[in-house]
Amino acid sequence: MKVPYKAIGKNIAVFFISLAVLSGVVFFAASYAPGDPLQSYYGDAVDQMSTAQYEAARHRWGLDQPVYKQYFQWVDRSLHGEMGMSLKYREPASRVIHDFVGNTLFLGIVSYILIFISAIVVAVCCVLYEGRWLDTLLSETGTILFYLPAFWVGLLLILIFNVNLGWLPGSGAYDPGEAGNWGSRAEHIVLPVIVMLISHVWYYAYMIRNKLLDETRKDYVLLAKMKGLGRLKIVLSHCLRNVAPTIFSVMAIGVNHIVGGTYVVEAVFAYPGLGNLAVESAKYHDYNVLMLVVLLTGAVVIAAGLAAQAVSARLDKRMKTEGGTAWTKTNGHLPS
Repeated sequence: MKVPYKAIGKNIAVFFISLAVLSGVVFFAASYAPGDPLQSYYGDAVDQMSTAQYEAARHRWGLDQPVYKQYFQWVDRSLHGEMGMSLKYREPASRVIHDFVGNTLFLGIVSYILIFISAIVVAVCCVLYEGRWLDTLLSETGTILFYLPAFWVGLLLILIFNVNLGWLPGSGAYDPGEAGNWGSRAEHIVLPVIVMLISHVWYYAYMIRNKLLDETRKDYVLLAKMKGLGRLKIVLSHCLRNVAPTIFSVMAIGVNHIVGGTYVVEAVFAYPGLGNLAVESAKYHDYNVLMLVVLLTGAVVIAAGLAAQAVSARLDKRMKTEGGTAWTKTNGHLPS
């Protein structure tokens, strides 16, 4: 098999150029935002500083230089693996985000997997019962749930299942002192994951449903019915396989949306993840931590998009080739 070095090189170039643009935009936007970064490190002591002390502090942190010089210095340090100090936490930025990354990955990966499994199941159910009561029920319910604000749904679930019933925790990533207890971690993500499912499942299910419905109207499906194959077997064995590239594309889009949704959910449930950390870092002008969070998030989103696009294109090309060959060899009969 020929390795597409040109395509791989192009994707790598796009990846790093995108990260460079993203880092520059965020750095300049954060630098020109109102507020004083020194307030994060020195607190109220900033107001007690003399002019000389204040200027010395700005010089120490490199804040007395033009923003573009600060940015290029940050880039130079980053390329050497030095992500700088956190002004708020007073320790290396890479150490600050260590625990937060794990929490977000756990919540994000579980939500991502369940969302797309649920979306495919819902889409298939709608197709199997097209125009009937189940299709109508799922479509109407999904549309209503999709338009409910995620923060409102989160607060409602906290009120019902945490405050009133006391069944589930309404904040945090685990019970105090139980960081290594996966049971406690799983219990704490139940409500956040439910909010993620409510907010995202129908968006993807709707796209997959429509693509599957288009597929069921093609000639080979009619031929399959004439051969006696049931609708369930046709949809699962043939239609779902043929829309695989679309599903991969939808999953690529989903990385961006689900990462954003995860950050919103973290804010609602006071979940100690990258979303909360990014908000705090922007609020306190903790540039080094903010930039690291942005780079990590951007890298995941960009890489997932490029990878899914490449896989989808390859699958689509392969299926067209294999499908056409199989159709010819069977003299117009449905490929088995």
